[in-house]
Amino acid sequence: MDRQDIVRIVKEQGIRFIRLQFTDIFGQLKNVAITSSQLTRALDNQVTIDGSSIEGFARIEESDMRLYPDLDTFTVLPWVPRNEGVARMICDVHLHNGDPFVGDPRYVLKQTIRQAEDMGLSFNVGPECEFFLFQLDKDGKPTTHTGDEASYFDMAPMDRGEGIRRDICLALEEMGFEIEASHHELAGGQHEIDFKYADALKTADNIMTFRLAVKTLARQAGMHATFMPKPIYGVAGSGMHVNMSLFEGVRNIFDDPHGQRGLSKDAYYFIAGLLAHVRGMSAITNPLVNSYKRLVPGYEAPCYLAWSSSNRSVLIRVPASRGRTTRLELRSPDPSANPYLTLAVCLAAGLDGIKNQLTPPPEIAENIFHMSAEQRGQQGIASLPGSLLEAMAAMREDELVMNTLGAHVAQRYLDGKQTEWAEYSTRVSSWELDRYLVLY
Repeated sequence: MDRQDIVRIVKEQGIRFIRLQFTDIFGQLKNVAITSSQLTRALDNQVTIDGSSIEGFARIEESDMRLYPDLDTFTVLPWVPRNEGVARMICDVHLHNGDPFVGDPRYVLKQTIRQAEDMGLSFNVGPECEFFLFQLDKDGKPTTHTGDEASYFDMAPMDRGEGIRRDICLALEEMGFEIEASHHELAGGQHEIDFKYADALKTADNIMTFRLAVKTLARQAGMHATFMPKPIYGVAGSGMHVNMSLFEGVRNIFDDPHGQRGLSKDAYYFIAGLLAHVRGMSAITNPLVNSYKRLVPGYEAPCYLAWSSSNRSVLIRVPASRGRTTRLELRSPDPSANPYLTLAVCLAAGLDGIKNQLTPPPEIAENIFHMSAEQRGQQGIASLPGSLLEAMAAMREDELVMNTLGAHVAQRYLDGKQTEWAEYSTRVSSWELDRYLVLY
């Protein structure tokens, strides 16, 4: 799409309002809204923001920043009545002098993609995004009541969210998504919608759009959608499995019909790179205190550093398809993660494996959750971090992850997460009251 296309569509469709969206380092979607009379200014990169007001962005003395719209992301928002005409564009953040802002997560991903391009490679990603639908109370506040008791692949009337899920899928298709599947997940009120893979930048943009669409349409239907990884004790949490492949032109370099399991050496190098850095990546891929309450045995979430082509208890699974659809599935990320930073560190870790020809450990075919700690130790199976605090320590020690994020993002990200941990550590929880208030 070019600026003439956008000007024409805005005029023909009566678009009155345009949202210029961008993402902060913690994955929160932000926007500046303009009327169509200001479209030319936006297309000329003249719309500014105060970066010092965005968490993790900039100091107050370097706060003036410009929004550079990515014209290919222009789309009309289908959940807004047509007579009101609202569209959006996703923007890159630049300094006032026109230089890219190093604290922009989209810039971090673009820089990592360039490393792959310098090797003649393109990075494709397909996410599997899960979320919960909860009822609202009489004041419109979200509860943790789902209103359904459905499980995997159940249908209405047990699946009370089927209609909302359908509306989300149809709205996303209007925005250019190719929806591959949608279904009820394991826990009551838990859902999954899968959309077709794309290049990494488009996929990260799509994840941000997906989260906005899900939360907006759920609220319009009188429900609350959350991407919180573990909102309910005792049931499965929500993940965001990341399916990855690398292409050299039209050839998937992970595929080798003559290789062991039909995989190329590069596929094994990539697996090894992910395993080498996944602990250091965890504060990015699993960014909340709550994230580590999902990563426990017994609820299908991976806890241990292992890979397999035959079971789902491992961290990295190799799905059965081969040829152009050969891919690797990293199962630890959750949907609260900043997708730009998540895909950047995944790609950087995999490329590190390829560049240094790292060798992965042997495949684990048996269910790791059924192993004892001694058995895991004998096979050299390490664990993911058990808390955000442990994940932050691992991130600081991983030079590749820190360099991929850049000094600005890495330090501000860690500062923000350290504050989050400190707040959590001093908060009195309902578990503590239930456990101790009467007993002591």
